[in-house]
Amino acid sequence: MQVRFAAVRPEGDYVLALPVASGSGPADRVGLDAAAVAIVRRAAEGARFEGEAGAIAEAVVPEGESVRRLLLVGTGAAGDAERNGFEQAGSALTARLLTSGEKCLVVDIARLTAGDAGAAAAHVALGALLRGWRHDTYRTKLPAKAKPSLAELVIVGGDDAFVAQAQAAWAPLKALADGIAFTRELVSEPANIIYPESFVERCQPLKDLGVEIEVLDEKAMAKLGMGALLGVAQGSARPARLLVMKWDGTGGTKAPIAFVGKGVTFDTGGISIKPAGGMEDMKWDMGGAGAVAGAMKALAGRKAKAHVIGVCGLVENMPDGKAQRPGDVVTSMSGQTIEVINTDAEGRLVLCDAITWVQKTHKVKTVIDLATLTGAMIIALGHEHGGLFSNNDDLADQLVAAGKASGDKLWHFPLSDTYDKLIDSPIADMKNVGPRDAGSITAAQFIKRYVEDGVRWAHLDIAGMVWAAKPGTLWDKGATGYGVRLLDRLVADQFEG
Repeated sequence: MQVRFAAVRPEGDYVLALPVASGSGPADRVGLDAAAVAIVRRAAEGARFEGEAGAIAEAVVPEGESVRRLLLVGTGAAGDAERNGFEQAGSALTARLLTSGEKCLVVDIARLTAGDAGAAAAHVALGALLRGWRHDTYRTKLPAKAKPSLAELVIVGGDDAFVAQAQAAWAPLKALADGIAFTRELVSEPANIIYPESFVERCQPLKDLGVEIEVLDEKAMAKLGMGALLGVAQGSARPARLLVMKWDGTGGTKAPIAFVGKGVTFDTGGISIKPAGGMEDMKWDMGGAGAVAGAMKALAGRKAKAHVIGVCGLVENMPDGKAQRPGDVVTSMSGQTIEVINTDAEGRLVLCDAITWVQKTHKVKTVIDLATLTGAMIIALGHEHGGLFSNNDDLADQLVAAGKASGDKLWHFPLSDTYDKLIDSPIADMKNVGPRDAGSITAAQFIKRYVEDGVRWAHLDIAGMVWAAKPGTLWDKGATGYGVRLLDRLVADQFEG
C-alpha cells in the first residue's frame, strides 16, 4: 500500500473516511451537505458509533450526481494517547477495506481541532500499513475476493503546511514500519527457507542503510570456545552462524549497547523431542533474533543517533545421530560448564555464548536479550505481555515504560539466589533446566550467570508475543513483529540525544 499526504481531497473514485473523537457528534465536522449529514447520523446511530478508537460506522452518501462510500472511524476520547487512537483508526480502516475491492482510501483529518495534525496523520498511516501487512508468498490459488485490493492511502490535512508536517512525522515511522515488516517476514517464513545461513543473507541488504555486518561461522565459534551454542546445532545439517549487526549513529562518540536475539530457526526439541502436534509453529522460535534484525533496520532507517550492536545466535535444533544427548556436558565460551538435562531447553545455551561474545568483544555495559524461551511464560502471561527479568531496576523501569509507550507491553518478574540454586548441577557448574516450577525464572537465572559484573542486563521472554492465533489491533493472524517498537522506543527515550 502506498501512502501519501495531500492538502485537499483528490478527484475520482475513492472511499472517504472521517476520523471522529469519542464524545464528538459524528456530523459536527464532516463537511457534508444536509442530506448526507442525515444519512451519516442515521448510520452512526445504527452502528451505535460513539467515536471509540477503531470503531467504524459506514454509509453511502450522495455527492453531486453520484454517491460515495463513507466511513466514520473513531479515534478515542480526547486526552487518550493520540498514537493509540489514530493508529487504531488506521488499522480498523485497513481491516475493513483491504480485500473489499476498493483501491483508494482517503482519510480527511482537516477538521481535527486538537493535537498535531501532522503527527496524527503519520500514526493513521502507520496503523494502516501495519494492519495491511500479509505474507501471501506461497498462496497460489487465492480467490479474487481474498486478494488485497487497497493500493493507496491518501491522508488529507487542508494545506501545504500540513503536508510538510505529516511527511516529517512519517519518515521515522515509515522506517519503524519497515523494520516491523522485516521481522514479520523472517518469522513467517518456513524453516526450509529461513535457516541460519539464509537468515544471514536476508540481513545483508541492511548494509545499504549503513549497518555493518559481521558473520562468525562454526569454525570461528569453535575457536572461541562456544560449546553451548554449537552443541545445540550439532544435530542439524544446517551450520550455525553468529550474526553481528552494528549501527553507530553517534560517529563513535558513545559506547554501544547490545541487543541479543535467540535465533533457533527450527526447534524440534532435539533428542528431547517435542510432541508432533503444533511442532510446525517452531519455525518462529527465532522470533527474538527476528526482532533484533527488525530493530536494527528501523534504527538505521531513521538514522538513530545511537550506537547499537545486534547479535543473533542462529542455529537449528534437530535430532540426528550427532545431536547432543540429555546428560551431556558442554563448556560455554565463558568457561562455565553445563549439564544438558533437556535438549529442548536450547535457547539459553545459544544466548549464553552470544552474550559472552558481545561482552568480551565490545565491552558493552548494557545488554538486552530477546527470546521465545519458555512455554511457562505463555502459561503465566498468555499473549498480552512479554516477561521481563533484569539485574538493574532502572533498566527494568525504562523497558516497562518503553513497552507501555510502544504497545509492546512487558511484565517484570523476580530473580533471586533461591531460584538460582535450582539450576545447580552435581557434576557441572549448572544444569540447563531446573524443576518444573518457576521455569521462566530459572531460565532467566541461567542467562544471568553469563552477565559480567557491572553490566546492566535484561532478559525478555517473548514466547507468547511473536505469533498471534487471531487478528490483533495492528496485525492479522501470524507474525506480530513484537519487540521492534519496544527496542526502537527504548533507544529513542534512553540512548539518543
